[in-house]
Parts: sequence; structure tokens; C-alpha cells
Amino acid sequence: MQPSLRVTSVSVAAPDPRELAAFYSNLLGWPVTSTDPPRPGFPPEDGWAQMRAPDGDGGPTLNFEYEAGYVAPVWPSVEGQQQLQTHLDIAVNDLTSAVAWAQQAGATLAAYQPQDDVRVMLDPVGHPFCLFLDA
Repeated sequence: MQPSLRVTSVSVAAPDPRELAAFYSNLLGWPVTSTDPPRPGFPPEDGWAQMRAPDGDGGPTLNFEYEAGYVAPVWPSVEGQQQLQTHLDIAVNDLTSAVAWAQQAGATLAAYQPQDDVRVMLDPVGHPFCLFLDA
């Protein structure tokens, strides 16, 4: 019998986790609910941050973890360069206004767009995320 399995969080590598959590908090309107400061002897960017969907919105938490030597993924993927490991898919009700909001928050529109009804965006440290119309 299969045990009960439930995804509770998604962890994202970052060169400055608290800064990246602040970007996604602004973008999504989710509060940053927990942060850890740099560990002794580590650079000031070290640490951890977590954000949760507002009450009743559901979904997993987003964790942002420090990664020394962080290298942004290349989009689209190129053999021999840093590969995309994960990305967030974000449902929106208006693609044009969602792109504008994301850009105002600090994201950039990726040069390569593989689908007409999806917009690939890049967060401030280069992680791709997709905005798509919620049908």
C-alpha cells in the first residue's frame, strides 16, 4: 500500500535568499513568514527565507536557500551550461497585466518564448518562471 505523500514546500537556490524571497513576496503578494540570518563565518548573503500563501490560498511554501557560487541557469537550455533545475508555474487571469506586474517587481521577459499563451519570465537572479492563463 502506498503511504501518504504530500508536497509541502519547494526550495529554490539563491545567492541572497532573503532578497529573492522579498522579490517573490512582492510579485505574489505572499508574506515572508520566516528568515534565518547568515551563519557565523559566512557572507552576509547567507541564510534562509520562507514564504507561505495567504490563509486559504493553499499550495506549498516556498523556501529560499543560500548557495555559495550560485550560477543562474541558461534559458533555453544550452548543452554544457548551467541547466534549469526547477521553475514555478504561476496561473494568472490576464497575461498582459501579469507580465507588466512581474516586470515592475523586477523580473525580465525571457527572449525565448516557446508558447503563445505562456510567458517565460526571469527573476532577478535568473530563475525562469512561467505565467500562464488560468483557464
